[in-house]
Amino acid sequence: MKMRIPKWMMLFLLVLLASLAAGCAGKVESTGGVTGQQIQNIGTEETLALIQQNRNNNDFVVLDVRTPEEFNSGRLSGAVNIDFYSSTFADELDRLDKDKVYLVYCRTGQRSAKAVNLMKELGFTRVYNMLGGIVQWQSQGFPTSK
Repeated sequence: MKMRIPKWMMLFLLVLLASLAAGCAGKVESTGGVTGQQIQNIGTEETLALIQQNRNNNDFVVLDVRTPEEFNSGRLSGAVNIDFYSSTFADELDRLDKDKVYLVYCRTGQRSAKAVNLMKELGFTRVYNMLGGIVQWQSQGFPTSK
């Protein structure tokens, strides 16, 4: 006896699979707010490529959201620091140019994910979150500076 799957269920499964595949790619389109807003999670290898592609781009900002002590212990080259735990963190983010491209990272990816969500709410147009943070970056032997 053959089991027949209804067409609506097949369509539902196809849509679900497509959604999961898009999610695995890491790209998240804005569901509201700024039209064309792009928020994306990327791995360390993609981060390295992004940094290299934007080496001479003044509209590209590497944003470290760790504490100043963590920042001073080693960081991605050219990074600027805004402490996630600072009471003025949201205000400092809000003062940044929302049309620049931002690569955000922290120690392991927890704070940067929260920071990126806040940046999305604040209307930033293009933000990348480095998954795994500087811990993952260093474990792969990628360069840091002091």
